Amino acid sequence: MSATLAPANPLQNFIVHLAEDMPFADGMFDLVICSAVLHFAQNHEHFDSMLRSIWRVMHPGGYLFVRLASDIGIENKVQSLGNGRYLLPDESERFLVNEHTLLRYTYELQGQLHEPIKTTNVQNLRCMTTWCVQKL
Repeated sequence: MSATLAPANPLQNFIVHLAEDMPFADGMFDLVICSAVLHFAQNHEHFDSMLRSIWRVMHPGGYLFVRLASDIGIENKVQSLGNGRYLLPDESERFLVNEHTLLRYTYELQGQLHEPIKTTNVQNLRCMTTWCVQKL
């Protein structure tokens, strides 16, 4: 996409890497945007590993913007497959979080909500939640 939209943008500006093993120094970034990634975790341990790797590369005072699938608002419409994975009404399988999980991680990581947790319900087929946290 970059080659089409900004042909002068060098490919060296891009790195494809696993979220759970970010190849960057601790505290390197002031802002991390993680959109539609974490709900592909295979289980609780994988989710935790990805999130903590992303958190590690953030500078104290920095911000994390996460958009991911949740069961918020469709709790009775999803079917547990075990270990955090669910079958959604749209027939996709995702790792889902809920408000409690996000607030627990905010506390454990010693972060602070930058704004309230927000969830968009997509016609009761799936829900996407936005979690914005500042690293203290």
